[in-house]
Amino acid sequence: MKISLADSKSTTQQDSKQDYVAIAKSLAQEFAATAIERDRVGGTPKYERDRIRSSGLLGLIIPKEYGGIGETWIAALQISRELAKTDSSLAHVYSYHHLGVVIPHLFGTEERKAQFYTDTVTNNWFWCNALNPLDRRATLTPDGTGFLLNGTKSFCSGSKDSDILPITAVRQDTSELTIIVIPTQREGIQIHDDWDNMGQRQTDSGSISFDQVRVYDSEVFGDRTRADIPFRTLRACLTQINLAHIYLGIAEGAFAAAKDYTCTQGRPWLTSNAPSVTQDPYILKHYGEMWVDLQAVSSLTDRAAAILQTAWEKGIDLTTEERGKCAIAIATAKVAATKIGLDVTTRIFEVMGARATTSKYGFDRYWRNLRTFTLHDSVDYKIHDLGNWVLNDQLPNPSFYT
Repeated sequence: MKISLADSKSTTQQDSKQDYVAIAKSLAQEFAATAIERDRVGGTPKYERDRIRSSGLLGLIIPKEYGGIGETWIAALQISRELAKTDSSLAHVYSYHHLGVVIPHLFGTEERKAQFYTDTVTNNWFWCNALNPLDRRATLTPDGTGFLLNGTKSFCSGSKDSDILPITAVRQDTSELTIIVIPTQREGIQIHDDWDNMGQRQTDSGSISFDQVRVYDSEVFGDRTRADIPFRTLRACLTQINLAHIYLGIAEGAFAAAKDYTCTQGRPWLTSNAPSVTQDPYILKHYGEMWVDLQAVSSLTDRAAAILQTAWEKGIDLTTEERGKCAIAIATAKVAATKIGLDVTTRIFEVMGARATTSKYGFDRYWRNLRTFTLHDSVDYKIHDLGNWVLNDQLPNPSFYT
């Protein structure tokens, strides 16, 4: 059944968060039918991306004055989490669209913020992510009439089939790591089909080459490393809370899939003397423990999302301390989502048994996707930041990842 934002509005006559979450759940149910096969083949989920385009959800967090829906980050994160339960690759590219679309808001002038928000709604643009600040092979050179972009970027999630590329490149004249935003189809851009990892296989997170690509002054947004204005360092916080929600969504999806399999196809252990699999004492133990762990992560991620939303609403008035405490709440959620998510996506096989490893079920994709995505940055350093906060009252310094 095709569901769009317009359908939801005509039915409920209100723009509530639940309308958009309902659309996301319907999309997730639709995507689930092909998720296992698409995970096997990899590549670009073109049809599914177009379904997201037609859903109206690309304008979710764009303020209403620019033609968007004007929803909160809480809603956006919940939608990404719903998609991740069945297809974390699509949750990945959808969520990174939002992380891209707010770049002019965070780093640009009011005029450019308005321009990019309005143009995104008008053209239904799908943004991607080519920032990767650790890869500094792309260079930006002034040429008198603007700039020329050359080099390569890696881990460019969602780049294929995108409309807009946010990129970081090193300015040759100042050595600054500079943010730019350009159309994906501009002459001189080549997106390589070289993403071949064990997980997140439909995120198109490969590399892009740039050969004398024209960049105009209005597309340059300044130094990515500046941390003197706390609000402009929220991009890292947004990334981290987004990851926590997707990790949790993957774990919740794995748990739900395991429960369904256990109840419909599982068997009690031969020495358990249990009349059915749902009465096996050790299977009950595993499910009870996983349930408690997931509820804990859910509470932490919901709390962190609420704190992030408050920080976002403060805008340029956000203080260093407020930003730091937001980062602590998010790091706490992300560490928990990482550890418990990896445990749950492995532990489900304990409650399903050997037959559940049959390839047709695709249960391994939950662990593969989560393990791939959780290597985005080291959880050990998040734990270090938390320990430094607990013992020394030291808030983490803003960086690309904190």
